[in-house]
Parts: sequence; structure tokens; C-alpha cells
Amino acid sequence: MPKGILQHINDPKDIRTLEIVDLLQLAQELREFIIDIVATKEGHLGASLGVVELTIAIHYVFNTPKDKLIWDVGHQAYGHKILTGRRDIFDTNRQLGGISGFPKRTESIYDVFGTGHSSTSISAILGMALASQIKGAKNIQHIAVIGDASIASGMAFEALNHAGDTNANVLIILNDNAIGIDPSVGALKKYLTNVKKGTAKDENIFECLNFNYSGPLDGHDLAMLIKELKRLKDIEGPKLLHIITTKGKGLKKAEENQVAYHAPGKFNKETGDLWPKTSEKQPPKYQDVFGHTLVELAKNNEHIVGITPAMPTGSSLKYMMEQIPERAFDVGIAEQHAVTMAGGMAAEGLVPFCNIYSTFLQRAYDQIIHDVALQNLPVIFCLDRAGIVGQDGATHHGIYDMAYLRCIPNLIIFAPLNEIELRDIMFTAQLGLGQPIAIRYPRGRGVTLDWKQQFNKIPIGLSQELKKGTKIAVLSIGHIGNMVVDLLKSTKDEGQIGHYNMRFVKPLDTIMLRKIFSAYEQVITIEDGCKMGGFGSAILEYANEMHSFVPIKIFGIEDVFIEHGTVEELHKIAKIDISTLKKYINNLLNTD
Repeated sequence: MPKGILQHINDPKDIRTLEIVDLLQLAQELREFIIDIVATKEGHLGASLGVVELTIAIHYVFNTPKDKLIWDVGHQAYGHKILTGRRDIFDTNRQLGGISGFPKRTESIYDVFGTGHSSTSISAILGMALASQIKGAKNIQHIAVIGDASIASGMAFEALNHAGDTNANVLIILNDNAIGIDPSVGALKKYLTNVKKGTAKDENIFECLNFNYSGPLDGHDLAMLIKELKRLKDIEGPKLLHIITTKGKGLKKAEENQVAYHAPGKFNKETGDLWPKTSEKQPPKYQDVFGHTLVELAKNNEHIVGITPAMPTGSSLKYMMEQIPERAFDVGIAEQHAVTMAGGMAAEGLVPFCNIYSTFLQRAYDQIIHDVALQNLPVIFCLDRAGIVGQDGATHHGIYDMAYLRCIPNLIIFAPLNEIELRDIMFTAQLGLGQPIAIRYPRGRGVTLDWKQQFNKIPIGLSQELKKGTKIAVLSIGHIGNMVVDLLKSTKDEGQIGHYNMRFVKPLDTIMLRKIFSAYEQVITIEDGCKMGGFGSAILEYANEMHSFVPIKIFGIEDVFIEHGTVEELHKIAKIDISTLKKYINNLLNTD
């Protein structure tokens, strides 16, 4: 092959023809290719750089896609995608109409299972291995790559517990780099650290679970990885290979600052330096408003505690962890545990702020119902990244929370219009509500520069009339209401359009709704969430209860999974953007 090896790799079969010296060069080229693309197109970086050698070794030794390979979470699957026929379109990664940032079954036969959320790989690969047994396909290998942060999750333990009690032909590769998005936490991390040091107790936890354990090995020693994978290939039953890697390997800045370079945005591919942010003063990110406000409240209320499942940086709970560490808890990738632990704390009189991304709270649904709401425990759920989140795509959009939470008794649901309302509802909740509340807010920046204002208590269930009208009432929930404000500034409606910031999905402001239904000819609802069962549905249900015949138009996300793209692009596709709403309103106004 010519010097440029990667350009000739269109399929893993091409890798299997190479000598070890060529594989080493391929690793270097693959690393450079990932850096080159992510530097300009953005995306996840550190995780994929850390498994370049492992990616090559797996595809070299195993007969993929006949042999099944699952990458846990999928942050680390960029090299896998590039080597499996997607090199020439990799620059479309996470772009509208391009390839997904995560493994996706409909995208390639090499992506045997979709993995946008963590800790699912062992369950899935065990299911495939048992299916192969049932079908009599004895010669298929089943490999799952999972990180040390993901394997600490309850679901991963459930799968390990079951797999160890079978004779399924599975190989679990534990990619141990001591970090997920933030540094790994917990007793298992300490155990794995002791294994690396050689100071662990004699009994190996994975051997006790009936896995054939090997390692720890240097995950960047390509020749050793290939040799060990070939050996394990001939061993039957459940196996676990423990490898040690460096997240961000090959880019010095990414190795030195692994948290920032998990998904760094655009950067200088030569030096690794992040491009400077704009110096223009901007409104804060909602998660930073949450983080700073929580610290402010906690300094005056000694009962406040903060909880996050492995997202202290993303959620901005890091500020409390830095300033009041004894009352801030990162529980690892364990959403179910986070919710029930918050319930336990609330039962003992503490004021828990449980901060979980909307998409990840889905993983703890039973705990919300059984352990919190059923017992009416005053846990304060702060749902970050609610609504469409952009380029992470379908696995990460937080568009179902209003629908899946609205049916739960005792639970208040609030969505702030802006940063000031987020602060005020946090202040209100910690004063004591006597029941749980979910506060949902989006990814990204708010709208208020002067956001750190004096706290004001928000009456539960009370909405706001932002603009009085005579013909059309627009009812908004949450941050998307700012779009309505902007639209009305540019619309010559002669006072015909009213705008209401409803704030509460539950309980609804029924007094205000009665006034609206009696005063307007048309009602429009808009939400950054699914139409089915969401905010608009709640308004429609109440209108039916009071026998209102006012036409109601619901703007929300249809009953489809929204793929990846920028937030602006996806809002337009979902028809919850300003131009779609403006066109609809103008049509109503022009029908007279």
C-alpha cells in the first residue's frame, strides 16, 4: 500500500491484509484524521482518540460485522465509523442530513446496536450472544467495549450478574481511563485503580462474577492487544479484558485537560488550543444560572444538597462541589440511584436539588413515581437540556419530559421563560412546597444580561399575561416564549394578539385559562416538546372539560424521532420556529 494507508481502508477486510508496522502507521493516520475533522466540525474528541489502537485491533482480529461489536455510549466510536466505510462522509458527522455522532443501526451494518446513552452495551451484547446460541450460530463472537464510568452503572452490573451465570460467548472490554465526561467516581473506580497499581485484594471482582479476566493491559500497545484478542477469541464463555488507556491520546492539550476536550468545540488542530470565545457580553447559559444560584441559596439554607449523576460540569453543579463539597454529590452514571437517594434525603428533612438532563431522567422513571411522587417527597428536579438539544440528536433531545411527567400525581412541573424565573422558582422551591417539583430548562443561553436579581417567590400555578389581545391568544411554556415575544414585536397586529407565559404545565392556571377561552377567538399553544401528551394536550384537555369551543392549534414536535442538526435547523424541521408561527398567525389575521 502507498504511504497514505487510511485512504485505502474502505472496509475492515482491508485492515486484515496489513502487517503490524502498517497498523501502527494506520493508528497515527486515524488519530490525525479524527483531530483534523473534529477541529473544524466539532463533536466528541477525547474518547475516540483514546481507543484508536483498540478499534484497529478489534477489526483486525474479529470478523466484523459477522462478529458483533457494540461501543458503549458511542462517544468513542469515531474511529470505528471511519474504518467501516464512512471515512469520506465523516465530515458530515452530527450535521443535518449527515452521519450520527453515535452508532446507529440504520446507518451501517457495522453499527449493530444504537448507543447514545451509557451502560447498555453489556445487556445488548448478551442478548445477541444468547440469540446466537438459540439459532445455533456457534461461531459468532460478541464484543462490547465499555468505559470504567459506564460499567459502574446499575444496568451494567445487572448485565454482568446475568452474563456471568451463562456460558454465552461474550467478550467485555473494559476501557479504563478513569474518566467519563467528568472524572470517574465511586468505590469501583478505587478498586480499578488498585488493580492497576497491583494493590487490589487477591480476589478479582470480575472473576468472582465468573468472567475469565485478563489484564490490565496497555490499551495503546497495538501488538499486545492483537495478541491478547486472538487468545481470547478461542476461549469460550464470558470473558473480560481490562485495558488502560489515556483519553485524548495523541493530542497533548486533550490529554492534559480531558474534561474540556471531551467535546471541545472548534480548536486549532496543530496546537490543540481552543479558539477564543466571543468577547461580546452575552446572556448566561441556563446551567450556569442554575449552578451559581444553587450555591447562593445553599449558603443561606444549610439543608440544601445538590445531586447529579456524572454531569457536574455539564450541569454546573461543579460550582457547589467546589465551594460546598460536603453537600454536593456526583453519584456516577446512576440516574435511578440519584432520584431515590434524593427521596431519602428529602424524607430526612433535607432539600435535595437533583439535577439530571431531561433525556437521562427517562432512565429513572419508576423511581420518580414509586420513590418520590407516591410518597409526596419534596425533591426538586432540575431538568437540564430540556427540549431539542441539537447535534447529539435523537438519543439526547429532552422533548418527552412534560408528557411523561404530567401524568404523575403530586408532581409540579414548571418551565421558566428566562433566567430570572429559573432563579425565582429555585428560591421558591427551597422555601418548601410539600411536594416534588420538576423545573425544565433548555441547553444554551438565556436572554437576560442582568440576570442576578433579587429573589421573588412565585405563586404555584400562576401564569403571566405578557400582552393583552382581542382575537388570538398565544400560550407559551418555557424559553420558547421568548421567540413569541420577538415575533410580536415585529408583527403589526393592532392589539389583536395576546401572549401568555403559562409557566406551569401542572398545575395549570385554570383561572387564567377561563378568561382566555372567554375573551379570544383563537388559541395557539407552543412548546419545545412532544405534542402527544404535552403542554398543548393539557390545554386541550382543560378546554374540553369546560366545554370551550374556541379552536386550539398546538405547535409542538410531532410523533416522530427528531434527528441531529443545529437547534435552529431542527426547530424549523419540527415547525416550532418563528417563521412557521408567524405565517400561521398572519393567515389567521388575514382571513377577515
